[in-house]
Amino acid sequence: MKIALLGYGTIGSGVVEVLSINQDSIARKAGEKIEIKYVLDLRDFPGDPIQSRIVHDFEVIVRDPEIEAVVEAMGGVEPAYRFAKAALTAGKSFATSNKALVAKHGAELMDIARHRGLNFLFEASVGGGIPIIRPLNTSLSADVVEEITGILNGTTNYMLSKMSDFGSDFDEVLKEAQQKGYAEADPTADVEGDDAARKIAILTSIACGEQVNFEEVHKEGITKISSIDIKYAKALHRVIKLLAQSRKCEDGYCAMVAPVMLPKSHPLYNVDDVFNAVFVHGNVLGDGMFYGSGAGKLPTASAVVADVVELARNKGRDVMSSWSGNVHSLSDYRKVERRFFLRTTDTKEAVEKAFGNVEYICLPDVPGEIGVLTGVMTEAAYQEKAAALEHVLQMIRVE
Repeated sequence: MKIALLGYGTIGSGVVEVLSINQDSIARKAGEKIEIKYVLDLRDFPGDPIQSRIVHDFEVIVRDPEIEAVVEAMGGVEPAYRFAKAALTAGKSFATSNKALVAKHGAELMDIARHRGLNFLFEASVGGGIPIIRPLNTSLSADVVEEITGILNGTTNYMLSKMSDFGSDFDEVLKEAQQKGYAEADPTADVEGDDAARKIAILTSIACGEQVNFEEVHKEGITKISSIDIKYAKALHRVIKLLAQSRKCEDGYCAMVAPVMLPKSHPLYNVDDVFNAVFVHGNVLGDGMFYGSGAGKLPTASAVVADVVELARNKGRDVMSSWSGNVHSLSDYRKVERRFFLRTTDTKEAVEKAFGNVEYICLPDVPGEIGVLTGVMTEAAYQEKAAALEHVLQMIRVE
């Protein structure tokens, strides 16, 4: 099967490497050899063996009847969307690692593929090398998925792990993450939760079978998490993680991205460094866990090539049919019940007047404030009660 690769950056070059390293095994599993005929990139790569396959015009790929599938590794919505639509319309299946593309246009592109007997696959768009898209679409198809909770961003997980291990502050660990290449020069999409919001929107879309708008996902990043918050978490025998959560409610799914304090008993407690994990609860399965490298050149490329194998094995047969173009409006996240941790300089009398019975956490080396652990209540109830206090310094959700 001849394919075209769009983009020869980190992931694109990884795809070439994986196809080379495991070519015999991949051919056996695909039922035929996979050959890259073209690589689309704006640049040239003199001295690289790939140079003989470099093209600069996407129309060369679209017009070549030998190309059966196109693999996109460029990132961003445009021109990836235009290329994906053109490739599918021309009768070529499509695989991508592009979460922005899938979150915004996934349902539309799957619909085009379905009507042409093609496939649009995107395993690597969530969780890098962790297989989660295909299990949700096939292995768990007998279940009603009631909860998806994931650590879906390696950058923020690395930063929170370092803050927990060394008591460092946000700015310090961000600088370190940038120096190691884990964080971009502009880390906004990671630290403000946008990256994780796109990923949980994709997973929720698969779970409910309808298009979820990632912009409806409530987002709170980690920029306000401090070393003092880490101290309180340790006093509570908990750890702070940036979680992307989706839960089935009476009228649909609620989804959000926010820092959460996890107890040692939680399956995501020990997921550290740049690793990602996804916890799934099904009404029949019960609890399931998917863990591994959530990013990186070869882990992500491995997931992309796995999609290419699926494309080869399923010519003329759609394998991603569970996500329609119908819009699924997310339910109000404030309906979800949980406990809350807050730091305040208000008096205990004021806290108890607002929240009733609570637990207090007082740290000797953090004078002038108290830590408070509330009972179980909805987000809406917490917001109403917290409004009665004058000086709430911090709030972190608690599992």
